[in-house]
Amino acid sequence: MLERLSTLILMGCLVWAAVGFAAGNTNLLPGAEPFPDSLQTQLTQALQAKGAEYVPRTHHLYPDGRPQYTNRLIREPSPYLLQHAHNPLNWYPWGDEAFARAKKENKPILLSIGYSTCHWCHVMERESFEDVEIATYLNQHYIAVKVDREQRPDIDGVYMAAVQMMTGRGGWPMTVWLTPDRKPFYGGTYFPPRDGVRGAKTGFLTLLTRLSQVYSQDPERITQVSTQLTQAVRTSLAPSARQQGPDVTQVAGVTVLKKAAESFKKNFDAAYGGFGQAPKFPRSVVLEFLLRYSRRTGDQAVRDMVVKTLEAMAAGGMYDHIGGGFHRYATDRQWLVPHFEKMLYDNALLTLAYLEAFQLTGRAEFAQVARDILTYVEREMTTPQGGFYSATDADSEGEEGTFFVWTPADIRAVLDPEVAELMLAYYGVTEKGNFGGKTILHVTRPLADVAKELGFAPEQAEQMRQAARAKLYAARLKRIPPHKDKKIVVSWNGLMIAAFARAAHVLNVRAYAQQAARAADFILTHLKKKQQLQRSALDGVVSGAAYLDDYAFLAAGLLDLYEASFEARWLREAIALHDTLTNDFWDAQAGGFFMTARTEETLLGREKPHYDGAEPSGNSVAIQSLFRLAELTTQERYRKQAEQGLRAFAQQLDQSPSSVPRLLASVDFAQDTPKEIIIIKPNREITAEPLLAKLRTSFVPNRVLVVVAEGRDLTQQQELIPLLEFKKSLKGKVTAYVCEKQVCLLPTSDPEVFAEQIAQVKPLSGMP
Repeated sequence: MLERLSTLILMGCLVWAAVGFAAGNTNLLPGAEPFPDSLQTQLTQALQAKGAEYVPRTHHLYPDGRPQYTNRLIREPSPYLLQHAHNPLNWYPWGDEAFARAKKENKPILLSIGYSTCHWCHVMERESFEDVEIATYLNQHYIAVKVDREQRPDIDGVYMAAVQMMTGRGGWPMTVWLTPDRKPFYGGTYFPPRDGVRGAKTGFLTLLTRLSQVYSQDPERITQVSTQLTQAVRTSLAPSARQQGPDVTQVAGVTVLKKAAESFKKNFDAAYGGFGQAPKFPRSVVLEFLLRYSRRTGDQAVRDMVVKTLEAMAAGGMYDHIGGGFHRYATDRQWLVPHFEKMLYDNALLTLAYLEAFQLTGRAEFAQVARDILTYVEREMTTPQGGFYSATDADSEGEEGTFFVWTPADIRAVLDPEVAELMLAYYGVTEKGNFGGKTILHVTRPLADVAKELGFAPEQAEQMRQAARAKLYAARLKRIPPHKDKKIVVSWNGLMIAAFARAAHVLNVRAYAQQAARAADFILTHLKKKQQLQRSALDGVVSGAAYLDDYAFLAAGLLDLYEASFEARWLREAIALHDTLTNDFWDAQAGGFFMTARTEETLLGREKPHYDGAEPSGNSVAIQSLFRLAELTTQERYRKQAEQGLRAFAQQLDQSPSSVPRLLASVDFAQDTPKEIIIIKPNREITAEPLLAKLRTSFVPNRVLVVVAEGRDLTQQQELIPLLEFKKSLKGKVTAYVCEKQVCLLPTSDPEVFAEQIAQVKPLSGMP
């Protein structure tokens, strides 16, 4: 494999050498053949169907505001593709039509992949895809294909693997050159439009020209590079059974967990929190693993790393101090200057991280961050039907961050003088600013210190701050907001369902469970046909087959919702989703789940994802749920499947454990003796809160929880959860059974005894 990869890199370098260093992207109709009348009619009708309020996203407009150009993308349901529907570029959506034409005309494919709230995707569109000269060249020499990575993560995963092999890094926009048989031979991310722009030696137009020449003049080189690169991509996407490493469900798993913790320790930024230098991403899956590791080992240094990181993120500019929620990432080491887009998945995962940190540390400010995130999602990212929108853009009014930054004059115009001075001091707002003459709000020092300096009591200052936030939020609503991607993606909704459900349990807020249930009901009603999920919905139009992460994330969210509401429906739905996963996505030979169902389009390779990055992989989440289902249902088939899944990725766990932190959580689960917590109520009316209050404030991640009332509820749920057999309330009181491997400690109704039982921790093997 290493020899093949070395050869691949060498051949790739020959193409790079023939082309030079690159930078830029593409555009439409100039230089293209006229559309057939039938297609032109379809495009005209599609444009007319957008209605009078539709605003074309292009600067190529007639005086009356009509777009000069309209391409095939006007018919697509993707918000991202629609953003490119009026480029002067003959875009095709992904499909056989584009590749058939490329083969017929012997032209290379220019594949561009991005998403609707991607800042650099917008930059490349403005600089290259809206440029008539670049569009003309592309229309004459290429077939241009545009893909929304959020709707087609399978395509994105395959070609991202190729780009990373060629360049050592990935990102969006992703730009890949393909042969008509869909094999990549060159690629990168953002390319500046012309030589010299943004310091690029070779601009996009020059790159397009040189690659077109290489494609036509040296087809053997293109064939050799594309063939070898394709083989390497196929090998990397799905490790075979022969590549499996040690059994991480046994002793080897302890070594893996220790190795990962040491890796994160070495990469930790002790000065500012987080890992590495700049840019810094809120990779919450890392924090979740470290919290688990600290719990099992008593390693205070690891716990302190998590606390410092969460403190720094919440104090920095990456956090929206007025509206709640987190921006995508920080561009600097100090967490001050964010990339201003907001993603649903980031905020769901960070909610979980702050909730777990609250449980472990008892710090109320961590719980408050979680509440603020969920408030943001409820009021800005929730559909009237209960689902959750995908993201908001970084840009507004043509610039990044404009919606979110402030001047002293802005704040003084909204607040009374003494309140304004408190907010200016607390959030570091100055005349000079820290972002183009304006200020990204950030916490410079504790509010109590600022209050003392200005002569306020701490409690008074906090009341003033909360009231001021509300007024500033109302004032900010009058600004032009960033674009909102109103696409409802099942996988990200699953993550947010989990966030609301866990918050309902940890913070004891029933409304959060109701919000999670509304979203779950919406997805299961509108985006599920028989046993098959769909990927997304926009304006009532459902599109695309679902992927591994859609099933896995939704199932995990439903398990959390069950443990927040104890409604058996959600457990049944989670089990049904996992049945579909096993039937359609599971690799029975080598273990693990593929990204796509066996019935879906065959790409260069069938990816079996494992990397836990901004989002956890579908495999990591699915395997974790299998362990939970094994505990709840006592069915060994779930445990065996989970263990086989871990073994499928044993090589990754052994060689680069820091790349799979959510998968490490499953290793931790397998290494632990998970607690089976059963609480029996004499009837529905009696509350279990005295016992649940102890669990809410205890960090016990490796456990399952069932709360059920005697009578009909107990009888019905016993069919799903055999653990309930022979369990009953004692002496008419709510009774807790804390069990491990179906062997229970003495049942208790005493909250203090219950707290002691759930607090017992099994150390990692070999750890003191």
